[in-house]
Amino acid sequence: MLLAVRLIGVLLTLAASACAQSEELSLSHEQWHQDLAFLARELPKRHANAFHFISRERFEAEIDQLNAKLDRLNSDEIYVGMDRIVNLIGDGHTYIGVPADDAKFPIDLQRFGEDYRVIATTSQYEKALGTRLTKIQDTPVAGAREVTLTLTPSDETQVLRDSRITGFLTLGIVLHGMGIIPDRNLAPYVFAEDDGQEFAINMDSIALGESSKLSWVSVPKDPPVFRQRPDDNFWCTYLSDFRTVYCGFRGYKDLGKQSKALFALIKQQQPERVVIDMRLNGGGDYKVGLKYLVHPLCKLPDTNREGHLFVLIGPNTFSAAMSNSGHFRYQTNAILVGQQIGEKPNSYQEAREMKLPNSHWTVRYSVKFYQFVETAENVIRPDHEIIPSWEDYRSGRDPVLQWVLTYKAGSGTNRDMNAPHESRDSCKSLSHRAAVGTDQPR
Repeated sequence: MLLAVRLIGVLLTLAASACAQSEELSLSHEQWHQDLAFLARELPKRHANAFHFISRERFEAEIDQLNAKLDRLNSDEIYVGMDRIVNLIGDGHTYIGVPADDAKFPIDLQRFGEDYRVIATTSQYEKALGTRLTKIQDTPVAGAREVTLTLTPSDETQVLRDSRITGFLTLGIVLHGMGIIPDRNLAPYVFAEDDGQEFAINMDSIALGESSKLSWVSVPKDPPVFRQRPDDNFWCTYLSDFRTVYCGFRGYKDLGKQSKALFALIKQQQPERVVIDMRLNGGGDYKVGLKYLVHPLCKLPDTNREGHLFVLIGPNTFSAAMSNSGHFRYQTNAILVGQQIGEKPNSYQEAREMKLPNSHWTVRYSVKFYQFVETAENVIRPDHEIIPSWEDYRSGRDPVLQWVLTYKAGSGTNRDMNAPHESRDSCKSLSHRAAVGTDQPR
């Protein structure tokens, strides 16, 4: 359960430890200047089109400004400064990865409306579980959100940018680098109960390698189906009361082998509905998804009918998962249910990596442009939108799946939103327009 909760809003590498405190990276001034020069030179050369959103002049001016003050900055400030520049490139696959020594604080957050709720923490700080975060040190949460927004891709949707901010608010490397807290290993968080009563907790960071050794608590105690079996990339079950085959599709590893269980279950049960849940899918190889899921499901006439095949999507449906969600829309009669996908379908994607020579920070950059939708709006929205509330989350309800399980074929949705020009049941390959991703979310 805990691992599933931590997948939702955290588009970052998790690092943890309750024993040793994390430390800033120590390099000479010359080494930092070398890293910045490498970034300034190599990123424009390697990215497919580094100046599709930001101008070359703006990029170079930002590099010069950071270079001029580099000797006065600590390593966290340098990380934030470099990552902010990289995110000006604009696409969701281009950024500097969060280093392993990120000074993670022992809370996980999720946004509901304008509120950031604590959905997981350690038993030491259990008082904060379920409360609203209102302030970090002296900075109101709205102000912290505003400054960390600069570390999100400038040319992506607000949905994607907000999902990344949720993780940044729990990282010492970001909060210290932004000047929100003076010590990367100590964060004075202020929380509010539902009655408005506020209280403060000084949280210590937990450094590399010990998160699993801590005693974590989370909301809710009884998770809905899609947060169960967190270690499984692809798993299926038959919900007999609803004559529905449900599959949690979180990753692409061994999908060819794993998907056989899906089609065996469909053959055995002859279900009324098939549900492919991609809300926690951070990407992989879209061609694998086409080969082992989209095309085979398209060829099942009893399943590939309106009101019988459903795909569940959300802000964290990323990269190849975003692409395959679009494939389901264009090539099958699936109804997409949930929330808007964060990543733009027509954008620069397909990430590659390079290492800065001294800090060894990983810089990701896109090498291809993919045009995935032909509509004027460059987003993938669900055919039926459902945004879970805090009450839904806290109680363990899943209104998205509940809507599907009670859907009556022929009852109608706004299903032709983003409808393609070609027939939806054509089952033909559209991979020349498909977004691709072979990486995980940030």
